[in-house]
Amino acid sequence: MQAKIHLNYLNEKTAEAIAQAVSPDNFKTPPGLHISTVRVNNRVITEIECDGKLSTFTATIDDLLFSASTAEKTVRTVKKF
Repeated sequence: MQAKIHLNYLNEKTAEAIAQAVSPDNFKTPPGLHISTVRVNNRVITEIECDGKLSTFTATIDDLLFSASTAEKTVRTVKKF
């Protein structure tokens, strides 16, 4: 199973913050699961490959989107100060 997820932001600075926030997940993967996150301009692109169970694949996507959402909220809060 494979997924390629694109998250678009208003600027490169925000995209970089989000990419860095979700990138640690790239290093904590079990065998058969590969995750790669990069920033391209104002876009964060994550590629996920899973040779295992569908539940692992969907949980990984859910974790990624939750982490990105949390990072987005943090960026918005910091911008207020």
